[in-house]
Formats: sequence, C-alpha cells, structure tokens
Amino acid sequence: MPNDTPLLGAPAGSGAQRDSSGRGSRTGRPSAWRFWATAYTLLILLTGTNLPTPLYRGYEAKFGFSPFVVTLIFAVYVAVLIPSLLVAGPLSDALGRRRVLLPAVVLAVAGSLGFVFATSTGWLFAARVLQGLAVGAASGALTAALSELEPSGNPRKAALVSTVASVGGLGLGPVLAGLLAQYAPAPDVVPFVVEIVLLIPAAVTVISMPSAQPRTRWRPRRPQIPPTMRAVFATSGTASFLAFAVIGLFLTLIPAYVAALTNSTNLLLGGGTVALTLAFSAVVQVLAHGRPSRRLQLAGLPILALGLGLLVLVGRVPSLVLLLTATALAGTGHGLVFLGGLTAVNKAAPDGSRGEVLSSFYVILYAGVGFPVLGVGILATAVGLATAVSWFAAVVAVLCLLVLLALGRRQAPADAGN
Repeated sequence: MPNDTPLLGAPAGSGAQRDSSGRGSRTGRPSAWRFWATAYTLLILLTGTNLPTPLYRGYEAKFGFSPFVVTLIFAVYVAVLIPSLLVAGPLSDALGRRRVLLPAVVLAVAGSLGFVFATSTGWLFAARVLQGLAVGAASGALTAALSELEPSGNPRKAALVSTVASVGGLGLGPVLAGLLAQYAPAPDVVPFVVEIVLLIPAAVTVISMPSAQPRTRWRPRRPQIPPTMRAVFATSGTASFLAFAVIGLFLTLIPAYVAALTNSTNLLLGGGTVALTLAFSAVVQVLAHGRPSRRLQLAGLPILALGLGLLVLVGRVPSLVLLLTATALAGTGHGLVFLGGLTAVNKAAPDGSRGEVLSSFYVILYAGVGFPVLGVGILATAVGLATAVSWFAAVVAVLCLLVLLALGRRQAPADAGN
C-alpha cells in the first residue's frame, strides 16, 4: 500500500501523486507541513472531546443532576459519533477529505460554544452531540488523509502519527481542562474558549487542502470491508476494541480513585493521572515504531490484561502506588495494541476505500470506549463497583486470550507485510 501509488490509471513514474483528498495531483509529493498540520488537527479535535472529563463534578453541583446523568451524556456522545463515522468515511472517499472535514471543524467549534453558554443540563447534551458528530466526521477522514499525505509514503509512520495524535489529544484534554479549571477564572468557560482558539489553525489547515472532484456518487450503505483484509480487520479490530474498553474504564475510574486515595479535590491531579495513562501509550508507540504489527499486538494484550488485574486489586487494596503501576501497564498495553492494530488495518486498506475502512475501524474503537463502560456502570448499581470491575476484568482476560490465539495462528511471513 505505498502512498505514492499512481491513481486514475497513471503509469508508474508519471508524477501523479495523491493530494490531501486521496486524489491524483501533479504538484509533486505531499509537503511535510501539510502532513503535520493534519496531525495537529486530529490532536486538537480529540483534545476538545475530553475537556469536559474533569469538569463533570462541577456541572453536577451547578445543575443538580445525578452521576447517572453523566453516563447518559457520555452515551449520547457515542450514540451520534458511530453513525457519523459510518457516513463520513465513505463520503470523504467519494467527495474528498476537505468537504467532510470543514463541516467537522465547524461542528467542533459549535460544541465548545455549547459548553461556554451552558445554563442547564440540556446544553451539555447538545454540546456532546455536536462534539460526537464532529469527531465522527473527522476521525476516519483525517487518518486516511495522514496516510495519503505522509511525504515519504511510509504507512507505518502515518499510522504512528495517527495513533500518537489520537492518544495525545485524549490525554491533553483532561490536563488542559484540569489546569485551567483549577487555576484560571471561569473554570467551565475558559477551557472551551482555548479549544476554539486552537481550532483556528485546524480550520486553516482544512481550508488549504486541495479540493477534489467527486469520483463517485455517494449512497448510504452498510460499511463494507474488502474480502482480502477481513481476517486482519477482525483480529486487529477485536484487539483494539479490548484495548479501548480497558482504557475507557481507566479514564472513568481514575479521577475518583485518585481523589479517594489522596484526599484531594484538585482537578489537575485527577486530570494529570488520566493523562499519565495515555502518556505511557503515546511513548510506547514511539519506542515501538517500526516493529511488526502482529508482534505489537501479541505483546500488548497480556500487558493490558495485567494492568486491568491490578486495577481490580486497587479496588480491594487501596494503594496509590498500585494504581500508578496499573496505569502504566494499561497505557503500555493500549499503546502496543492500538499501534499494531491501526498499522495492520491501514496497510491492508485499499486506496479507494481507505476512509471507509478506517472509519469502520474507529467505530470499533469508540464502541470499545463507550459500551463496556456503560455496562460496568449499570452493573455497578446492582452488585457494587468492585464486583462489576472484577467481572469486567474476567471477561476481558478471556477475550484477550482468544485474540492472542487468533493472532498466533497467523503465519509469521504474513506479519512482514502487516
């Protein structure tokens, strides 16, 4: 899947190169600044989605709703994000990346404005709906654009930058919001104003992308994975689902665990510990860059399960050191599995349907973040949080073992291409 493969029937060496929409262009190889500006856009969009994380306790007190409403706010976000992904990925393949990404940035700005002007719980629901639509529209298209814009045509580097930008944005959001909410005036306004300012360069980046003539007429349809890559998609998608299910649980529980273990209400402390999980993920991805994707997933799944097991232990034997150790292991496992999974899928995806394939992959990731955590929350109301987390850990451990067995059946020679 070399990224400078000639398009539209152009012979090799003819000088036809992809533009940022995945179409042929005569302007030469993609420029480095456009590649890194696209990575920045992905980073900032995902930063905005996690800004509310350390602020929900303040919203609970301000608007007088229960913790269960926080779960519903998160559920609404996931519920609109997944259909948005399924629609926007194929749409960006057909119409070009810019025509999909520019409305996504506008929606992200509108979502932040929803939080800025929030005067009731309804505003929070509306703002999260807008953020879900924005991230759903942008995730697959931006990841596909990064693969097409990588100047050297290296799909592994494109996958690495995509995963680090995604994880970095998810980690930066709680830290930025926690810092500003703790030490700046108007804690429920300033973080979102900063996000809007940071989205301005992202909008400029998208506007500067070359336009593309529609190549096909887009029609609503079920997501389709090319038959040649279904095995890779199934194993890598399942592994990444488990990685994001674990990381979603950590991001949900860590702020409360840290507050209880330190007897502190400092918002930056909780947000910083959340970011630590994702920092380990990002760092290990950089260190593991270039390794075969299958080996990354084989190494990451056991580490992921071990981190989750330690989190279960923290629920029964409270210890800040144990929590930080669990955080480090979960982040490390997540980084290995996510990088390996996205690299394998990105490399196997055909040029003409890359946006659709990657959007389908992101559907699996966000489903992993959202639905298992919601299940744990509902189960916790019946059997208690510690028992619910224990059951979740047992299920994830079994699934990790099954995925390890499936990955182990793939022949080593195939790994050289994945």
